[in-house]
Amino acid sequence: PPAPRGDDVLVAVRHRGAVELRAVPVGASAAPLADLPVVHADQAAVRSFTLDGSVLVAVIATPSTPGEVVLLGEDGPRVLTDYAKPLRDKGIRPMIELETTAPDGYPVHGWLVLPEGDGPHPVLRVVHGGPFTQQEWALFDEAQVYASAGYAVVVGNPRGSAGYGQTHGHAITHAFGTVDVDDVLALLDKALERPDLDASRVGIMGGSYGGFMTSWLAAHHGDRFKAAWSERAVNAWDSMVGSSDIGYFFVDAYIGASPEVQREKSPLSYAAQIGIPFAVVHSEQDWRCPLEQAQRMFVALRRAGAPAEMLLFPGEGHELSRSGRPRHRVQRFEAILEWWSRHL
Repeated sequence: PPAPRGDDVLVAVRHRGAVELRAVPVGASAAPLADLPVVHADQAAVRSFTLDGSVLVAVIATPSTPGEVVLLGEDGPRVLTDYAKPLRDKGIRPMIELETTAPDGYPVHGWLVLPEGDGPHPVLRVVHGGPFTQQEWALFDEAQVYASAGYAVVVGNPRGSAGYGQTHGHAITHAFGTVDVDDVLALLDKALERPDLDASRVGIMGGSYGGFMTSWLAAHHGDRFKAAWSERAVNAWDSMVGSSDIGYFFVDAYIGASPEVQREKSPLSYAAQIGIPFAVVHSEQDWRCPLEQAQRMFVALRRAGAPAEMLLFPGEGHELSRSGRPRHRVQRFEAILEWWSRHL
């Protein structure tokens, strides 16, 4: 939460993949990011912070740690813990920044995590959820697992993501599957310019909004990918309205209240266009994107003759990949790697 400090208030601000600590003047009637004094800004993500008198301490994630306790003093930051040492000992692959433009000239920002070796490596295009979240300058367990298994991992923040201003965040309101698709593919194309990536072996995957995007791309740009892994996805907005814990207000705001528009923007409506191997992955107790979203998509795919498989995790919810039971998180990674070993 924000922390009052004299004449200002400390807040965490998302900015181009970083989460920065900035100061907002108490009397400010407007507070554009450029005018906010920087307390701590780096290629890192402030997870939490606390202020005790003049002592400011934060938990900060970086590309080499999921989070360390850092004292932010006048002499600069001092890291007080080293929880990531076991991970470093096993090897952490670095994040390579990517910048390009979409077909309409809009700037696109993301990262590439490479496996060891010369390649050419098979590629996974991983799309984050939200959509109003951001891929961060922070250690991402999924990218590390896939890279350690030999895959190049492309991640980024297409239009609709947080951290790039209100216009960027609102760009896909009532426009899912448009400019966000352009940005996702533009970043992939930028990565594929590298000779150490194999453009003939590319997979698409993601969860929640990323699952929607995976389903949408498999239907509309399936020729770009060898296979798809669509997890905890929104596949049918018309039933999401009545079954999800964020139901009608989320769908009405992002997609629109018209049932016809909801169906037009639903990957389920285009299931018959999907011909690539397609994994439908869900958790039994997901109240955000309920199980019926997976069931309807899987049945539609199989009825259309698509090579689809379904994986269901019992007793888990929408947060399986982040805070599910450890055995299920391990089993999930094992299933993902087995899937891609078959299809890439």
